[in-house]
Amino acid sequence: MNLTSFGLAKSDGAESDDSFAVKAWGETVIAVLADGAGAARDAREASTRIVQSLMSNYAVRPESWSPQRALAEFTKLINHTLHHESLARHSTPEMISTLSVAVIEGNRLFGLNVGDSRVYLSRGGRLSQLSHDHVINEGTFSHVLQRAIGLAPEVEPHCFETELRDGDIAFLCSDGVSNVLSDEALSKKLAHRTAARAIVQHARELATDETLDDASAIVIDIAETGRLRAVSQLPLPIPDTLRKGDVIDGYELVRPFQYSDRVWLATKDGQRWTMKFAPREACENEAVLNLFVKETWNATRLHADFFVEAFVPERATARYYVMEFIEAPSLKTLLASRRLSVDEAVELGRFLIDASAHLLRLDLVHGDIKPENILVINHYDRLRFKLIDLGSATEIFSINTRAGTASYLAPERFHNTPISERTEIFAIGVTLYQALTGAFPYGEIERFQTPHFSPAKLPARLNPNLPLWLGALILRACAVDPERRYRHYSEIQFDLANPEKVEPFFQTETALLERNPLAFYKAGFWLLLAATLTLLLRLLTR
Repeated sequence: MNLTSFGLAKSDGAESDDSFAVKAWGETVIAVLADGAGAARDAREASTRIVQSLMSNYAVRPESWSPQRALAEFTKLINHTLHHESLARHSTPEMISTLSVAVIEGNRLFGLNVGDSRVYLSRGGRLSQLSHDHVINEGTFSHVLQRAIGLAPEVEPHCFETELRDGDIAFLCSDGVSNVLSDEALSKKLAHRTAARAIVQHARELATDETLDDASAIVIDIAETGRLRAVSQLPLPIPDTLRKGDVIDGYELVRPFQYSDRVWLATKDGQRWTMKFAPREACENEAVLNLFVKETWNATRLHADFFVEAFVPERATARYYVMEFIEAPSLKTLLASRRLSVDEAVELGRFLIDASAHLLRLDLVHGDIKPENILVINHYDRLRFKLIDLGSATEIFSINTRAGTASYLAPERFHNTPISERTEIFAIGVTLYQALTGAFPYGEIERFQTPHFSPAKLPARLNPNLPLWLGALILRACAVDPERRYRHYSEIQFDLANPEKVEPFFQTETALLERNPLAFYKAGFWLLLAATLTLLLRLLTR
């Protein structure tokens, strides 16, 4: 199999709004091409993020998902993310792009498209279009997109599937190629097994002022198909009852963890592991099963030091996943005996922000940041942390419910605002406040309560050792008004690294004397001076 790809910007020295990538491993090939809508302000960012998201997500898709389902789910996910992020930034859809995807698994091709970037199959000198153009071609509305990623809250991609034969060629291109080269011209090029670079350059040479555009293409030359690889497995059984001493795939169950009889300490070959099994309800409830599949997928693809390493054994005979066992208390357990020092809290803040930023690169948010979900590891002269329980992890902007722990939910989450960086930063702020003061900034909130958020006590009053800059950072992170809160993780990252640049933060109800003593005394001086001059003037005129 020979893979080639190439792209040219509309004009020399400019940046292209097209983005594309192709990757092969084993018997799998995935090619993704996105063409950012030229009229949209964030078109280039949209196309780049779409390609990155599809490539990374497909490589670690849940094994129980078919290629077609995985592509559709990931496409809807990135559409939802870009649409809502664009509304948050601009109040209108400005992150818009077309999308075409082709995946080869063994001897079958699976694909989808949204918009007018095309996918073709060349066989024996004949060219057939597998994709569907979502455009209006009537009068003044010629070539106007009917569907695109990021254009609307929901999107329905056109999906296709076909069997491959030896010598077939799959071809993906943006409209900067297909609007210039006819199907007949493309057919001749592919029949001669022309590489992507030559096709794009030929399109550029023939382009007129009306058809000149960013141009990109991917050629997948299939000299010989592989065998059909089974990507769907038989449904794995879900154990109803788990007992000490049970052995599953070589893992011996030792004891359940206190908070759940579906999470067990286990041993294998003298090493300790944590095993998490699907809920019993997943046997009869497909939605519960899908949530566990999604949790497993998220847990096993996060290969970073912020999280506990997780995997699914290759020949698993039940529905579970395995995590490394770390013998360490939770932050909640530690806080029951003592508060964190200032240095420890700063380290915790950096950890939580960096871990959250890592999740965001996968379009994820944790969804339940709190001391119970943070492991504390003594590492020589400092503390290290791990973020656990990814059962709550979800796509950013994907939920607008009260999912999570009430005391750590941002106020707007109680009123159906979608989960976002700002709402996650609120949970981080509450966690830091609690770690340094032993209290909640707005009191402990019951699960089904719709609370009233009174002004938070200044953390320095509960912990005199707290520097003013850190107190201001925490209050800004858990501000009731989202417009006064940090908007992005990068903002709080900067303040943690540059304490001398942290601006004071005062709640709107705070008196002027407390917010700005200098301004208070200046105002007092001028008022007193005015009163003195007025009194003196009256005395002189008597």
